[in-house]
Formats: sequence, structure tokens, C-alpha cells
Amino acid sequence: MSDPYLLLWLEAPLQSWGHDSKFGRRDSLDFPTKSGVFGLLCCALGAGGKQTQWLEKWADRNMQVQAFVPKDRYGKPLPRQPLMRDFHMVGSGYDDKDPWQNLLIPKTSEGKKAVGGGAKMTYRYYLQDMAFAVALQGSQTELAELEAALQNPVWDLYLGRKNCVPTEFIAQGIHADVEEAMSKAGQLAESKLRQLVFKVLEGEHEGEVVTLNDVPLQFGEHKLYRDRRVTVLPAD
Repeated sequence: MSDPYLLLWLEAPLQSWGHDSKFGRRDSLDFPTKSGVFGLLCCALGAGGKQTQWLEKWADRNMQVQAFVPKDRYGKPLPRQPLMRDFHMVGSGYDDKDPWQNLLIPKTSEGKKAVGGGAKMTYRYYLQDMAFAVALQGSQTELAELEAALQNPVWDLYLGRKNCVPTEFIAQGIHADVEEAMSKAGQLAESKLRQLVFKVLEGEHEGEVVTLNDVPLQFGEHKLYRDRRVTVLPAD
């Protein structure tokens, strides 16, 4: 008998799943990363710090994703919205005499305060008006703990970044297998007038195979990740 699956429904006006961000450019993948989902679950559990043992337990669990866009009033899927780029100026307005605030001020390579008060430009990218069904494999006991935490989270829940607030309950039940979980996702999508546009499966299958460095081995100040292979498939 296969392990059950917890169904997560991730829906919000904005989502951002960081994957290949560098310096002032904070990109988003087209779908939730494993590290992003595990971070969400740690927030629900109130689990801070490195969490190396917890992450090791979940690293190889199967996780499948389905992506949905809104339909118009005639039942036809609307085109996907382009990534939204948000322009930021960060690092200014801090008191350099305060030891904690001084840590937040960008520095030169010599460790000195940058010219212009330490401000720097950043660009942050967001997915718009998407919904994702995420089916996560685990034991009944493990998934029941996660479901309870999502229903009564210790810390705020958000979809990639703290300004990406979910607009639907995330936990959508524990199901006997992945097919049952995704069938429930399809029913929920239909009730919300949403159309399936693509799927993401663990491992290599017929489709677009992608390597992601998104399996977290350690959270905290010094994060560690390893690669996994996923296959992106268009909707049937």
C-alpha cells in the first residue's frame, strides 16, 4: 500500500518562489520549489534554525505540482500574466550608530558604508494570479501533524515572500494516493473557475526535464541545498 498525500492549495494575487536569484535581482520560478514548500511547513510548525534532521526526513518524499490559471466568463482559460517586476531601494534610513541597524547597511568590499547612505537598487519578480496544487507524500501520522499545523500555524504563512499572503486555506486534506489528491485539486479548481495549464513531476519522464537546486539540507543563516530532477508537462 502506498503512502498517503497531503494536498496543499497555494493561491494568492502574488507568489514568488526564489530559485536562481543573485545580488539585486530576485527571480521567481514558474512553480513552487521544494525549499519554498518546506519553508512554508516550518513556519506552520514554528520550526526555526537549521532543521537538518527534519529536512533529511522529507528530502526524498515525492512532491507533485499542478498549476492553474483563471478562466473567463465563457469558461476559457485566460492567458498567463507576465512576471511582475517590483522596484526597490533598500539599505538606507538605518542608524549606523545602532549596532543592529548598522548590520543592515550595505558595505563596500572594505567593510565601509557605501556611498549615498548605503542604498542599493533591487528588482523582485512575482507570479500573478496563479494557483498551485501541491501533493506531498508522507505517513498518515506525519501528514496529520502538518495538516494540523497549517490549520493553526505558529508563524505567519506566505507563498515565497512575506508580502505574498494566501487567499485560500492551504491544507486541503489527506488523501490515499496522489491521484485522489489531484482529483480533489481538480474539483477545487473547477469551483474556482480555474484551468490546469501544466504539471511538475519528480524525476525524469517524457517532457521537459529540468534540474533544480531546491532540496534543502539545512536552513538558517548558512543554507545548504542539493539538486533534483523534475519533469514539466503541459496539461492533457
